[in-house]
Amino acid sequence: GAMSTLCAGCGHDSVTAALVLAAWEMDLEPHRAAKMSGIGCSSKTTAYFMKQSHGFNAVHGRMPSVTTGAAAANRGLTLRDYEGAMSTLCAGCGHDSVTAALVQAAWELELEPHRAAKMSGIGCSSKTTAYFMKQSHGFNSVHGRMPSVTSGAAVANRTLIAIGVSGDGDSLSIGLGQLSHAIRRNVNMLYVLENNGVYGLTKGQFSASADIGSKSKKGEANAQSPIDPVLLALTLGATFVARSFSGDKKQLVPILKAGIQHRGFALVDVISPCVTFNDHEGSTKSYAYTRQHEVEAVQADFVPLRHEITVPETDAAVQVVQLHDGGSVRLRATTNGYDPTDRASAYAHVRACQARGELATGLLFVEDGGHPELCDGLRLPATPLVDLPHGRLCPGASALDSLMEEFR
Repeated sequence: GAMSTLCAGCGHDSVTAALVLAAWEMDLEPHRAAKMSGIGCSSKTTAYFMKQSHGFNAVHGRMPSVTTGAAAANRGLTLRDYEGAMSTLCAGCGHDSVTAALVQAAWELELEPHRAAKMSGIGCSSKTTAYFMKQSHGFNSVHGRMPSVTSGAAVANRTLIAIGVSGDGDSLSIGLGQLSHAIRRNVNMLYVLENNGVYGLTKGQFSASADIGSKSKKGEANAQSPIDPVLLALTLGATFVARSFSGDKKQLVPILKAGIQHRGFALVDVISPCVTFNDHEGSTKSYAYTRQHEVEAVQADFVPLRHEITVPETDAAVQVVQLHDGGSVRLRATTNGYDPTDRASAYAHVRACQARGELATGLLFVEDGGHPELCDGLRLPATPLVDLPHGRLCPGASALDSLMEEFR
């Protein structure tokens, strides 16, 4: 901290030196510390260590109450504190419902916003990171490259809570290779895939998740087989796999909370209807059909005002959700006897639901401890690389020469 102005030889300076040493040995993050004091020679001590920390000199004898208030305020963030900028997505977009669920999940977990890193690529889904936790770190990567950028951030600072938001276009087409390797490496992150079956930013072309026979807004039928992100993740060995619906906040929020707390790669595929480019008749992926009288009259850029689609409260195994145009989608949640730790059973369950024309939702598979997350697999130190001194990160030519001798 600052240079001490206490008398030469004062015992308080020895206490300061001990505090400096203790903070260093514990690898404390200065920005997370609050140094509180009152009035007196002893209260000057807080100025002499951890200069990058918060600090407050209270009225004489009032330090304990001020500290109590600061501690309570740190845990007293409101739901609004976890919100972000105003959404510019289409009214009724399922992605905004996902944003609301992320806000709710972060608030209920009492996440410290400065410890979160929100990562995204390109697409409507990638706008989501701007709409929650405005005080967090964030990065919009090149199209399809979010997983590798997140991997780098996670390795550099393993204490960050990495939350990646992507879409079916960003993840299953140009970014498919990146997603696959992030799963394989078990990057410690929540990966939210907002899945609507189309490229919304470029006027609704089929994405890689569009079903065979699904028709575009122009009436063209998709003839290519879809990539199911859930089946892909199960096949590649993902340690947390779930699927939900943007309109089912009751189910989605707990899944997001579990994914954030999971140590490893947590994929959450969220079916999120596009209200602009999946309103057409014959669409099987977006869960919306074009009203017959609007097919020729509505231009591609016209966005009708619609309400959010939600799942009704029911105890039925299969839930039927009514869509904007009178159509419906059937969702099957996992049953009480379902075993989410059996990968083969999870795969079979998803395939069986597909055969019945249903979507399997809920926590489909989770594996804890069986496969180390990326940083553990690389045997990185507990201290984040970003906090290590340069000498430890780059030991110099002599250390490199010594290492090379071992291979001669």
